[in-house]
Amino acid sequence: MPLSTKERVRSGSVLRLFFALGIVAVSVACKPEDEPKGEVSARPVRTITVTERIVGNTVTLAGTIESQVQVDLGFRIGGRVAERSAHVGDHVEAGQIIARLDPADEENGLRSAEANLTAAEGQLSEARTDFERQRQLYDRGFVSRAGYDRAETALTNATSQADAARAQYLIAKRRLNDTELYADAPGRVIAIGAEPGEVVQPGRMIVQIARDGGIDAVFDVPAAVLESAPVDPAVTVALSQTPSVTAKGRVREVSPRADPVTGTFRVRVGLIVPPAELRLGSTVTGTALFGDVSAIEVPATALTRSAIGPAVWIVDPDAQTVSLREIEIDRFLPASVAVAGGLVPGDIVVTAGVQALRPGQAVRLSQ
Repeated sequence: MPLSTKERVRSGSVLRLFFALGIVAVSVACKPEDEPKGEVSARPVRTITVTERIVGNTVTLAGTIESQVQVDLGFRIGGRVAERSAHVGDHVEAGQIIARLDPADEENGLRSAEANLTAAEGQLSEARTDFERQRQLYDRGFVSRAGYDRAETALTNATSQADAARAQYLIAKRRLNDTELYADAPGRVIAIGAEPGEVVQPGRMIVQIARDGGIDAVFDVPAAVLESAPVDPAVTVALSQTPSVTAKGRVREVSPRADPVTGTFRVRVGLIVPPAELRLGSTVTGTALFGDVSAIEVPATALTRSAIGPAVWIVDPDAQTVSLREIEIDRFLPASVAVAGGLVPGDIVVTAGVQALRPGQAVRLSQ
């Protein structure tokens, strides 16, 4: 039987009433209990207990391994390269032939000089024989003084010509020898400057050799780093691909001139008993500690400010509250601060959340 209009209104009002009561009941059931008044929850903080340790500026730079002695070998004379037997990476011994020039011109020059020397020596022999004969005749009074002087002059000229011919012969012989390039000491070829068939000028680098012996780690160091460096810093060199491969070193040479493009100075660090893995051309990192002193070091995140200057939050381990303490900073390190005053070993310093603290606030330690 259909409801009348009044009955429908009454039925809707009843439903709305029950719905509203249900919401109130749920709200009351879900309302949390009132927190006790007067209690303040302790704020969790991260802390460290400071100790005195050796601190300093750690500087790390990238570099390469080079021989302490590198030499450029080239021919003393010019010519066409006929042969080059050494290649990059080859190890050569002292006296080993590395390259040759085409010797045709020098061989012809030597033959010509040899012929001239033979002729000059023949003329000298004749002049010496004639002079001896003229001297004997002159001593006996059979020739005039003029004849004797002519023979003496001829001998002098022949001697000079023979000496000149002998010198030219030696020069030609040396030039022929100079068509062969030898290694002057054992080492490894690290660069090539000419290929067979090229015509080269005297002194042009044909091969570059890193001599056997000591090796250096070579770095390009900014001027600011050099200015703050101690006189003789200890350097640890590590292979970039395998950082566990390390060697100790000392600065052996500092370039007196800065690179005109980069403004850096070339520094060579001599390695002490380097491992075999540190080969020529290897990429390495060099780490040095500048100004190592005994000091208290705290993380940079612990640093805040007081009304006077830098400060840190100190935790009272008995009261479990914090107080602000001013400190004196010795130096800023990459991720920490070296403290010169204001802290003593054993102090508990807050390292995280320092901006949300206030003096006397209760804290809960989280190491």
